[in-house]
Amino acid sequence: MNTAERLIRSTQELLWDRGYVGTSPKAIQHHAQAGQGSMYHHFTGKPDLALAAIRRNAEELRAETEALLSAEGTATEKISAYLHRRREVLRGCRIGRLAQDPEVMASDELRQPVQETFEWLRSRLSAVLAEGKERGEFSDTLDPEAVAAMLAAVVQGGYVLARAAGSEEPFARAIDGALDLLLSS
Repeated sequence: MNTAERLIRSTQELLWDRGYVGTSPKAIQHHAQAGQGSMYHHFTGKPDLALAAIRRNAEELRAETEALLSAEGTATEKISAYLHRRREVLRGCRIGRLAQDPEVMASDELRQPVQETFEWLRSRLSAVLAEGKERGEFSDTLDPEAVAAMLAAVVQGGYVLARAAGSEEPFARAIDGALDLLLSS
C-alpha cells in the first residue's frame, strides 16, 4: 500500500473513532506511519485528506449497499439484507457519525459527500420499495420515499441507541421493529 493510500485509510479509521476535531495531522501520520512531508506531498492539509477519506467511506458504503440492493431476490429480501448486513454497530456508521461532527457540518465541502450519500441511500431504498410495491409485496398505500427515509433513520438511530447502551441489542430490536412494520403494511 502506498503512502497516500495509508494516509487515506488511517484518516478513515480515525474519523470513525474520533471525528474530525479529534483527528489531528500528527495522529494521522502516526497511524499511517508516514512523515509530515509525505502527508503534505499528497494532500494540501487535513481538510483535503479528510475529504478524500470521507469520499472513500461514502464510495465503500454505496458499493456495499448497492451489492445488497441489486442482488437477486424480492424487494423484501433486499431490504432485509440491507438492514441485517454485517456492521460494527458499537462503532456507529462511518458516514452517520460525521453528521454529528460540527466541523464537518460547518464545511460545505466536507458535508457534501455525507449529504449525497444519505440522499443516494434514500433514493435506492425508495426504488427497491417501489419495485416491491409494484410486485404486490407491500400495501398499495405504502409511500416508498417516506418508508425509505424511515429505514435510513432507524439504522442511524439504532446506532445511537446501541452506542448509548453499550450493546448491539437496541440496534437489533430497531431493525426487527422496522421490518415488522414494513411487512405488516
